[in-house]
This record gives sequence, structure tokens and C-alpha cells, in this order.
Amino acid sequence: MWQWGINIILMLVACVCILPFVLLLTSSITDEQAIYQHGYSFFPEKISFAAYEYLLNDASGILHAYGITIFITVVGTACGLILTALLAYPLSRPNLPFRNLWSFFVFFTMLFNGGLVPTYLVYTQLLDMKNTIWALIVPGLLMNAFYVMLMRTFFVTSIPEPVIESAKIDGAGELGTFIRIVLPLSLPILATVGLFQSINYWNDWFNGMIYVTDSSLFSLQNLLNRILLDIQFLASSNFGSSQADVSSNAPMETVRMAMAVIGVIPIVVAYPFFQRFFVKGLTVGAVKG
Repeated sequence: MWQWGINIILMLVACVCILPFVLLLTSSITDEQAIYQHGYSFFPEKISFAAYEYLLNDASGILHAYGITIFITVVGTACGLILTALLAYPLSRPNLPFRNLWSFFVFFTMLFNGGLVPTYLVYTQLLDMKNTIWALIVPGLLMNAFYVMLMRTFFVTSIPEPVIESAKIDGAGELGTFIRIVLPLSLPILATVGLFQSINYWNDWFNGMIYVTDSSLFSLQNLLNRILLDIQFLASSNFGSSQADVSSNAPMETVRMAMAVIGVIPIVVAYPFFQRFFVKGLTVGAVKG
């Protein structure tokens, strides 16, 4: 009986997690006036795709923004994983000179930073990244101190020291040991950190807002944010009858929901395909550990 009880509880938890997405989807295809009159509902009073039609007026721009977002997510996650692992592994080795000092430098960045203005000046004037694709990859996302400490802890607690010593006895150097022994045993933490980093890149809008003014480099989140700001500007402007007509016809509430759907659906659809690799990584790590 207890197994049935656990299954019921898990089903309820799953429903609680799924219902907000269902409400988001139904609200995005609800008529604007129906939302104003009856509020948000799982069962639309009147179905309308006006929000998606409004957004898809610039379908080529959205597709281009999708391409930018996919590129920075793939490249940023791959580079971030490589750099994080290359920094975390030496910090996990007890024979690293000044190991505690280097660990303190990494930990220090979790508590303090230089602030927005100095960071902006470094990336735009010193590194000249403004209006480049690297401005969406490097600042604040390429390496996270928390992920470094998390991966370092995994290396310390989950990689058996005799395995590393046996590799050295067989003639493997530090790099060979890291690539052939450590990384295959670290699939769980690599999958976990990679998943976190990919979600961060996909949802990032702040770097685009700060460092990018070229519309050809707008990511999906930045483009959708600009569209929302344009709608709000039209709705709050009273320059004449033509602008009033445009603002009255713009589906503000449903557009917000449609924007969220456009932004989240690719992640929701892709996650089940990547989840099997995540589970496989956990299984392999558990067996080999």
C-alpha cells in the first residue's frame, strides 16, 4: 500500500508542476477580451491566435533569434564545461601548490564582484566585446564559481585516489589521467553542470540588454523583451488616433503568455531527449565509482 501512496503523491507533485505550463499555453490562445472579462482559465472562453499572429509578423527575426540563442547555448555550455573542469580538477588535487589560496580566489568571487560599471568597462573597452557574439557568451556565464566548487567537491569525494595513482603507475600524465580516467568517471557532475549552464544561456537576457545594440545579434529573450517593450510603449502613448488604434489592437496580456511559450517550449521539448543522457551518466558514474 505504501508504494501506491508514494505513487499518488508523486503524481500530485507532477500535476502541480505541469498545471502552470498548461495555464500558460491556454492563456496564450485565449481571446484578449475574454481574459479581461473572465481572467485566466484552463478552459478558454474564446480561442484566439492573435498573440502568435502578432509575434509571427516578424517570423524571420524570431527564427534568426532562435539561431543566435541555440548557438550561444551550445558553444557557451561546451566551453563553460571545459573551463570549469580544467579549473576544478587541479583544485581537487592535494599536491597542487598553494591549493587553498587558489580555492579562496574562486570562492571570493562568489561573495564579491566589481560591480556593473567596472564590469561593463572591462568587457566593452578592455576586451572590446560590445556588439559581438562573445558578449552573449563570456560575461557572467562562461564560468561560475559555484559550479567550479561543486565539481571540485565531486572530484575529491567521488574519484578514487587509487585509480588515479594506478594511472600514473601505468605512465599516464596529468592530462592523460584527466581525459581518460577522471572525465569518464565524472559524467554525473558534467551532465548536471551542463544542464544548469545550458538553461542559464537559454534564458539569459541581461547580457544582451547591456552589451548588444545590434539587432542582428539579439537572442530570443532579447527580441521578445524588445517586442514587449514596444507593445507597452504603444499602449501608453497618446500621439494620435492611429497610434491609439494600434495599441488597442495589440494583445498585451496574451502576447506575454505567447512570448513565454515561445521561449520555454523548445527547452521543454528537448529536455526528454537529453534526460536519458543525464540518467545514463548517473548510472555509469555509480557503477564505476
